[in-house]
Amino acid sequence: MRHGVVILPEHRWSRARLLWTRAEELGFDHAWTYDHLMWRWLRDEPWFGTIPTLTAAAAATSRISLGTMVASPSFRHPVPFAKELMTVDDISDGRLICGLGAGAGGYDDEVLGGQPLSPGERADRFAEFVACTDALLRQPETDFEGKYFTARGASTRPGCLQSPRVPFAIAATGPRGMRLAARYADIWVTAGPPGWSEPLPYSTAVPLLADHLRALDEACAEAGRDPSTLRRLVVTGAMIRGVLDSVASYQDACGLFGGIGFTDTVVHWPRSGFPYQGRTDVLEDIAVSVLNEKTGGRR
Repeated sequence: MRHGVVILPEHRWSRARLLWTRAEELGFDHAWTYDHLMWRWLRDEPWFGTIPTLTAAAAATSRISLGTMVASPSFRHPVPFAKELMTVDDISDGRLICGLGAGAGGYDDEVLGGQPLSPGERADRFAEFVACTDALLRQPETDFEGKYFTARGASTRPGCLQSPRVPFAIAATGPRGMRLAARYADIWVTAGPPGWSEPLPYSTAVPLLADHLRALDEACAEAGRDPSTLRRLVVTGAMIRGVLDSVASYQDACGLFGGIGFTDTVVHWPRSGFPYQGRTDVLEDIAVSVLNEKTGGRR
């Protein structure tokens, strides 16, 4: 099991730097930050840019993988985004993971004057976004013509350090998204039940997650892909609760997740208030008891 943590981009760098470097010191395999212009419950709170944050984190760390959780086409175009990804991959010495999702509408779409999309249109746009970004990161020059995105002679030289490109972590729970993950992803991502509702205790969420894993295996079979080549990552704290209550709950949750086929578990850095309220001393204890045990969670 690999272990990760989400650090919200809410602190000035003098404070945020301490969190990113501490995540590495604690032994986490990967650290992520949200890619939004503003986020639902913290709309009136400080919120910094994702790519500059990951760039600074790359310069401040040396081992931990760094990723977007998750970037969407709501306000991004594949051409400048691919250039940024290539650059952060270089600065991090090949430690970047590109998390991608379809977007959920709301502020990120509306702030640029975009029109609301139907679920089908959102899925179409996401498929184009993934395909175009994939092409841009795999080849030195790209032409792409779609309904939502166009690239004409787009250059991404010298390319990514990682080959054939930075890994894609695609968030998906529906059939179309699963098929997209089976085709393009290195890591499949779920946060549990789709949408926003009452979070489930982690033990209660396991049957639902198992259903998602079976659907993913079917999508891989349809695509002619070996399912074992696709990592499976579960993000906890939003729709799946209780994982960070104690060292014992974390160990239990990771055991349950690993038992049904997950390769990665991600938690949120504890905050003093809603959302993701928790205790950093529990996170520290988890690092000692789980992340740094030779026979525990380290790969």
